[in-house]
Amino acid sequence: MGPALSGDAVDILLVEDDRRLAELTAEYFRQNGLSVALESRGDRALARFRDERPRVVLLDLMLPGADGLSVCRELRQIFDGPILMFTARDSDIDQVIGLEAGADDYVAKPVDPMVLLARTRALLRRTERTAPPAETRTDIVLGGLRVSDASQQVWLDGEEVELTTQEFELLCLLARNAGKVLSRKEIFRSMRGIEYDGLDRSIDGRVSKLRRKLGDSATRPARIKTVWGKGYLLVPDAWEPA
Repeated sequence: MGPALSGDAVDILLVEDDRRLAELTAEYFRQNGLSVALESRGDRALARFRDERPRVVLLDLMLPGADGLSVCRELRQIFDGPILMFTARDSDIDQVIGLEAGADDYVAKPVDPMVLLARTRALLRRTERTAPPAETRTDIVLGGLRVSDASQQVWLDGEEVELTTQEFELLCLLARNAGKVLSRKEIFRSMRGIEYDGLDRSIDGRVSKLRRKLGDSATRPARIKTVWGKGYLLVPDAWEPA
């Protein structure tokens, strides 16, 4: 299918095997200021995702090579961003299965392009975060830990660490504030752009996964500490090479 617009990443990866529908949808999105990459096969979707690094994935349920549910489950292993699934089917059970596979939203085809654009923009808003201008970005280096905001890569003791988008953003936030306790409220507001409701524990889960991937102890963490009643602290002097 057609190439993505130029740039390091795209707003949307649209995985749809109906060529005409995909191209019309992509053109409509582009007319409204969004960059789009197209893929027609489910078995190529993950490779395309890694190439394009989209902010949102729009995923058809019925695809050649691998079905949308399988693709969605695999994406969820490496991508915490929004996934919207759509299909020609219109049954409650399909929607439930899609959501249980990890989708954030679900629409039945045919869908009005204005409605799809509005739903997609709502998902895109969830990915927005405040970031410094590209020319002011520098790597964060703490002992053996290096975090590159520009390339969204992380190395620990010279070995690259694979993180999801949300895990990377959380690590960046903690690393930029190394030595400072950040409350759940501050982390939630920075990453999600909305106020913390006091109930959501998604941040705790991401911290736990980060610790595991960065070689920190789950029971006695020394690198990303929990400060009870206050929040989380990335310890700046705990990253010396092993």
